[in-house]
Amino acid sequence: MDALFQGTLVKSNRIIYTPSGFAKTNLFHLQETGTLQAQKPHTSKRDKLISYLFFIVLSGSGNLVYDGAKYQLLTGDCVFIDCKKTYSHRSSENLWTLKWIHFYGPNMNGIYGKYAERGGRPVFHPKNPLPFLELLEQLFSIANSADYIRDMHISEKITSLLTLLMAESWHPEADAPVVLKKQSLHHVKDYLDQNYREKITLDDLASTFFINKFYLTRIFKEQFGISVNSYLAQIRVTHAKQLLRFSDLTIEQIGRECGIEEPAYFARVFKKVEGIAPGEYRKMW
Repeated sequence: MDALFQGTLVKSNRIIYTPSGFAKTNLFHLQETGTLQAQKPHTSKRDKLISYLFFIVLSGSGNLVYDGAKYQLLTGDCVFIDCKKTYSHRSSENLWTLKWIHFYGPNMNGIYGKYAERGGRPVFHPKNPLPFLELLEQLFSIANSADYIRDMHISEKITSLLTLLMAESWHPEADAPVVLKKQSLHHVKDYLDQNYREKITLDDLASTFFINKFYLTRIFKEQFGISVNSYLAQIRVTHAKQLLRFSDLTIEQIGRECGIEEPAYFARVFKKVEGIAPGEYRKMW
């Protein structure tokens, strides 16, 4: 299935992949993957592709034009973009070699949106590119195999790639003033972990830790990717699920055990986090 192509512009070893209908509908699926070596400077331009592209510059240099911005690409740089937007890339005279993957899947638009929201960039330079390279090599090998469940394995590897990308995306320091970069709110997070049974408000936290509540709200979200109130709700709902499954306490009692006195409010919080009411969750499990 892999094809070695030697042209005047590029030399490539690629797999153009056709996933099953099941994979297209339900899994992260591969469209194309391979390695490309430029033979002379040239521009590749695409737009309106229902695809996401990730590639690593193995050697050489070039540039990327994407979403109205131009990026210089050097050896070791990685690119992760939404191909529905117009993009182009061009090798410099220092002819580059790229390893790439085009892929798609359910919820990719939401995942890429979260990547961007967390600070993910179209171009980044990882401290350790080896895990990315290994995953691309594994994907090529799986796509070139006769494994009858290869679409499942491909989806698994793409999930691992997206996990690496999401970890790489977290740059809370990028927009924070220098004075805030050394601040840590882990002690606040630990306090929430230990005291979620108590009634806790932003004003209470600000008073307890002598922190301005607006500063607390902003920096907590920057450091942990979630608001204080949402984090507290997650802790309470997780504990509530344990009690719903493994205790005989009433739903009202469970709400109080989780720091929420008002049963109706507890039910709203639980449903917002879990998607179903506490009673439905207990019956389901």
